[in-house]
Amino acid sequence: MGELRGKAEHTEAIRTGRRVCVVVNTHSRRGRRLYPRVVATLRAEGFEPIRTFAVVDPRRLRATLDTALAERPDLLIVGGGDGTLSAAVKHVAHRDVALGVLPLGTTNNFARSLGLPLDLPGAIRVFRTGKVADIDLGVAGDREFANLASFGVSVEVAGTVRPWLKRLLGRAAYPLTALTILPRHRPFRAFITADGRRHELLTHQLNIANGRFHGGWQVARDISIDNGRLVAYQLGSGKRLRLLVETLVRATTGRWRSLAGGPFVVGQEMYLETDPPLAADVDGEVRLMTPITIRTVPNGLRVMVTDDFVDS
Repeated sequence: MGELRGKAEHTEAIRTGRRVCVVVNTHSRRGRRLYPRVVATLRAEGFEPIRTFAVVDPRRLRATLDTALAERPDLLIVGGGDGTLSAAVKHVAHRDVALGVLPLGTTNNFARSLGLPLDLPGAIRVFRTGKVADIDLGVAGDREFANLASFGVSVEVAGTVRPWLKRLLGRAAYPLTALTILPRHRPFRAFITADGRRHELLTHQLNIANGRFHGGWQVARDISIDNGRLVAYQLGSGKRLRLLVETLVRATTGRWRSLAGGPFVVGQEMYLETDPPLAADVDGEVRLMTPITIRTVPNGLRVMVTDDFVDS
């Protein structure tokens, strides 16, 4: 993709040249409502975008991102939920352009993992006052992702949760939907090989995280999206009741405080087998199946973050 500038030089180019393009997913009601405010607030912060795009049809998102990148911006600002931002990650990865995140979704896991403000004025202010950092990129099979690959009951939840319920309840819509699916869900056996060690478990739900958040809640305090490691963890065991209790406890208390004390498998690359074979939900896209190799690419993606973000 060509040679990348130094991060300090890239930051200075954004702060002074202000060559930005804006892509907002307006398919959702929130994106449609906030789009005019996005453009107005950017102008109030001193940005006059090269081009702005309101994406009404999600099928046009990838083509729109390509069109925006063809303008050669220093900063590609993308507004939407985690699915929209994951699509943008695939386009920006390994390029000499930084991704600017506008968190307009329900859980905003990617924005939370980056420590970004979740309010619109705060998120936009970062583009003027923040810095360019390079963070880890997840790769599941041949698909790049930002936040999470998941297996089990959550794949059914993602395909079942109603848009109106997400609008009404926000992130609480996911555990509530899980309650309707759990009674008929069968546990599976998973085998994870990481750093030469093979781990076996029986569960209803397995997650492999590149980011720090899942469902809007922090997985563990010392997980980072910039440490060159993936973290695999199960929710509950093969027992439905235990999964239910574990999910509710995690949702209300953030029970797992540290990698040292939680049921985690950590590594740069993981080979996952399941019995039976399962579909993989990779940042909202369900197109891959186990067995699958999942790895992290250190510093594979440039993003705009707050000035106090620890860039390792």
